[in-house]
Amino acid sequence: MTIYAPQATGADGLPRVLGELREVTEPAIRETVSRLHLGLERVESYHRGWTNVDGEPSGRPGGKAVRPALAMLSSRAVEGPDEYGIASAVAVELVHDFSLLHDDLMDGDTRRRHRPTAWVAYGAGAAIISGDALLALAIDRVLESGSAHTLEGLRFMNRRVGELIEGQALDLEFETRRDVTLDDCRRMAAGKTASLLECASALGAILSGAPDDQVQLLRGYGQELGMAFQLVDDSIGIWGDSTVTGKPVLGDLRSRKKTLPITAALESGNGGLDALRSVMFGDGPEPPEDLLEAAANELSAAGFHKWVLDEARSHLSRAEHHVETLRAPDPVKADLVELAHFVTFRQL
Repeated sequence: MTIYAPQATGADGLPRVLGELREVTEPAIRETVSRLHLGLERVESYHRGWTNVDGEPSGRPGGKAVRPALAMLSSRAVEGPDEYGIASAVAVELVHDFSLLHDDLMDGDTRRRHRPTAWVAYGAGAAIISGDALLALAIDRVLESGSAHTLEGLRFMNRRVGELIEGQALDLEFETRRDVTLDDCRRMAAGKTASLLECASALGAILSGAPDDQVQLLRGYGQELGMAFQLVDDSIGIWGDSTVTGKPVLGDLRSRKKTLPITAALESGNGGLDALRSVMFGDGPEPPEDLLEAAANELSAAGFHKWVLDEARSHLSRAEHHVETLRAPDPVKADLVELAHFVTFRQL
């Protein structure tokens, strides 16, 4: 398959497959969230964009719903019943929200989707306990699937959650380390980001009782897509447009995050990265804006903006190869490829 930038076809600028599958999964996500204690439901509804800070409906959809779409496609790829795809979709999306509620607080991020983050709006304690409740609810949703393979699916999901938490722990650890390597960063990204996309890409197939070779191909697709996703996210964290992303420009440099392109540059031994080193290894408050801009320009000039996008495309190509090998209906394979391209090329 040839790599291409996908053409969005929906009125909201999203690929058709996302719009269609969001209509299938969103009611189930809303129903599951409604089971939360009222205060916790309010935090999650705000976090998802369904309501404003006062709890009034906002008229917004609950994000792009990439992971729920992957979960639905993982079931359909092995011709499993949609109820297993929906159970998987709800579970992985609640796990995703659990991780974001905690991650925003740990990173001190004050904005998400052009609004204050949940911990800013409701307090740190409310964000933490809401995230905890979502993780418990995700486990319940898998248990309710009715599949003969529920235990296998739950073990698979919990292992991926463990990897996600390990990745978050590494991310925190990196804040105080000066010896972070590119391999360290890849391990962190594989846990923090790729593990949940792997889960989304295979959980529906596992609940559907798919053969192991098909499950492994879907897992590989999700792993590669997750790495592509993180590489693009790291690019956006330096060179992204804040009017599109809703995040501060030069944000990863400002917070001195040891992301994949930054670590690759520091490990390269390139002598033309003085501003970058001053930013990353400086003490005290956040660096001045002109130094941040100089560091971003050095990274581009040294080829690391191109490097991170080339790496993302390489992982995308490997994800496509897994799809090509699947014994799945052609329309589902086309949707998996379309979704992978959207995730990789978003906001670029």
